[in-house]
Amino acid sequence: MEMQEKNYDNIEQEIDLLDIFNVLIQKVKWIVIAVVLGAILSGAFTKLFITPVYESSSQIYIFTKTTSITSLADLQMGAQLASDFEILGTSRPVVERVITTLGLNADYNELVKTIKVENLPSSRILKITVRNEDAQLAADISNQMANSLSSRVAEVMNTDKPSIVENAIVESRPASPSLSKNIFLGAILGLIASVGVIVIVYLLDDTIKSADDVEKYLKSSTLAAIPIEGVAKNMAKKKLKK
Repeated sequence: MEMQEKNYDNIEQEIDLLDIFNVLIQKVKWIVIAVVLGAILSGAFTKLFITPVYESSSQIYIFTKTTSITSLADLQMGAQLASDFEILGTSRPVVERVITTLGLNADYNELVKTIKVENLPSSRILKITVRNEDAQLAADISNQMANSLSSRVAEVMNTDKPSIVENAIVESRPASPSLSKNIFLGAILGLIASVGVIVIVYLLDDTIKSADDVEKYLKSSTLAAIPIEGVAKNMAKKKLKK
């Protein structure tokens, strides 16, 4: 007996899932509208209300002209120097020298948040990346950071300035936000929201709509069914004729 009840519950659950799927198919037009609307709203919000941020990067080589790289010891020293230079790159003397040289309207704490100094994997090269709402200013700060860091390294280590491998350029495309990514996320949110609303409305609707609903929910069989919509239309037509 228990096995029969469990099988019945499984069948009923499968029917419910099938019903939900059928409801979603019937409402596919509204789901598509919600997806398109979500994409449009997300794209418009990104373009109108989110300020684009640009990134520019410069690179310096940590070895100087007088450094020998013929031995393993020198290579190991280079790896250690790369870690030291990462810390030195965002030190107060380096950053404040950039502020003074470029005449920036920012203090150390504000500017250092926009700067990232990293040692590129398996290399002796430091990459200095700057984020700013002004593409030209991002490039200028990155290039000046490379110069300032090279000068500071020469002062601290009492050696020649490290060479600049690559100067930062003015980027034409913002690093963030990504318009295409936000449009895609907006479409996904529209899809999730529309499907969620449709499913919730379906689950909360406990009205009897068909003979199948009577058998399913009231556990009773029907002897006959009256097409209410058809009757209502016929009555309306008769009234119009009169």
